[in-house]
Amino acid sequence: MNHQSSTRPSAHPLRVVIAGGGTGGHISPAVAVAEELRRRMDVELHWIGSQSGFEGEAASTQNIPFHTIRTGKLRRYVAAATVMDAIRIPIGIWEAGAILRRIKPNVIFSTGGFVSVPTVIAGRFSGIPCLTHEQTASLGLATRINARFCDVVALSFPGQGKIFTRKRTRVLVTGNPIRPSISQGKRKMLLALFDIPPELPLLYVTGGAQGARALNDTVAEALPELLQHAAIIHQCGPQSGNGDHARLVQLRDKLHPDERVRYHPVERVSGELAHIYASATLVIGRAGAGTVAELAALGVPSVLVPLPGADEQRKNARVLADVGASIIIPQGELTSSRLVETVQSLISSPERLQKMRTAALSVAPKDPANRLCDAIVALATQD
Repeated sequence: MNHQSSTRPSAHPLRVVIAGGGTGGHISPAVAVAEELRRRMDVELHWIGSQSGFEGEAASTQNIPFHTIRTGKLRRYVAAATVMDAIRIPIGIWEAGAILRRIKPNVIFSTGGFVSVPTVIAGRFSGIPCLTHEQTASLGLATRINARFCDVVALSFPGQGKIFTRKRTRVLVTGNPIRPSISQGKRKMLLALFDIPPELPLLYVTGGAQGARALNDTVAEALPELLQHAAIIHQCGPQSGNGDHARLVQLRDKLHPDERVRYHPVERVSGELAHIYASATLVIGRAGAGTVAELAALGVPSVLVPLPGADEQRKNARVLADVGASIIIPQGELTSSRLVETVQSLISSPERLQKMRTAALSVAPKDPANRLCDAIVALATQD
């Protein structure tokens, strides 16, 4: 695909405000698009988010000026905090409006999450064109609200349900972008980072940025049997969050030396994730939007355990499972014996794993970061 038409030759940089965050699923596409915009053209980026989310750290890592606003969590149910959050949202709209008047952006790129809503609404009142992107297979409440104020709604998957938008709002399917660096991993780099026997299949267990207690407990119970067949990198979440890392390290230290070298519990992963994906025989994890996008784009077979009560994760997982790229185990049915049986059946069948890889690649839209950049630049430069 030729993207030269969207390079926007100009004496002034394209000024883009990113709005969104809270979780990694809303942050990763923002980073991927920021990297692609910078590759293409002279661009001035700003990020508006909350003080408590992960987006501030991401903006700092990307050298993007970060501006904080107050905001409230959007809920579909009544809760004690609803009143205070209802007060914070209009305050956040006023604060976002003040920031936008100071920055004077050409366009707003929203990646959703409740923190994006005040900036999107303020942008609409200020006459600034806006594109909002939905990462999951189920429309989030923030996207449903943002769609009423945006010029373009970008979806990751087709057929995501009815969207109530303004008459002139365009709806398009772009896919969910991943950072280019994620696809550049090398197995030899992983072996240099982790002392893993190279002849073994590799399982990558991930509960997302915060970890998943149910996954951690089940893997810990199944560890003796799993390690007979594979090496494991286990991203279990921060010790300060769920307290599991220290427990899993103690469990590893009690293993026989031949097994100990096969098990690597870590709190989080960053730059090494690309090398893990390049080496993984199978991923065992939650079904967050970012994880599912990465599995599809990289063609990695998976066993997914959607977060209970999170309909969007159930639908995300179905995107892969429906084409044969993943096996879903509901958390209520997750046991150590079920996990061991599922893993053994997969890693003992190279033919089936290859079919799962091909199937995963089949559901990944091509060039999602480029498609989003095209739409953002076109929106910013429209007459």
